[in-house]
Amino acid sequence: MDLKEIAMNCRQHMDKSLEHTRVEFSRLRAGKAMPSVLDGVLVEYYGSNVPLNQIANVNTPDARTIVVQPWEKTMIVVIEKAIMQANLGLNPQNDGVIIMIAVPPLTEERRLALVKQVKHEAENSKISIRNVRKESIEKIKKLQKDGLSEDLAKDGESEIQKLVDSYIKKVDDLVTEKEKDIMTI
Repeated sequence: MDLKEIAMNCRQHMDKSLEHTRVEFSRLRAGKAMPSVLDGVLVEYYGSNVPLNQIANVNTPDARTIVVQPWEKTMIVVIEKAIMQANLGLNPQNDGVIIMIAVPPLTEERRLALVKQVKHEAENSKISIRNVRKESIEKIKKLQKDGLSEDLAKDGESEIQKLVDSYIKKVDDLVTEKEKDIMTI
């Protein structure tokens, strides 16, 4: 393994961490009805847990309503139960054919709790990025013991640090964007 491979591997891991953060942020409800809020809901379907979107259509007819239309009408009660158990703060209404979920406007208290959750998730992402940096620098030090010059090792470490700084800035930008989204009434 050489410095380019280490840097490329480092970048791939940081990309994964950033993408994970984006996915987690998309699951946080910001007062608007978004189908992605239900992405984490698993429904028991013939003995196995499957994502809701694999057994039903999930869409938003307006800014305050999510509609779940199961492909099998027999699954409607199971889906309703799964949404309630997901602890998303949503109250599904079953009319026998579809499930309607009215998305209530967020209270100030709930908005602040969501911002806190966003910051916690961002901190986890930053920790992950720093761990990648630590592993990459350890690999560079190992290469240095195996004969890599000190100048090249220092250059590699500074390149890794630049990557870390840019990815942490990207996470901070995501936080700013999501915080603005949550706090907008």
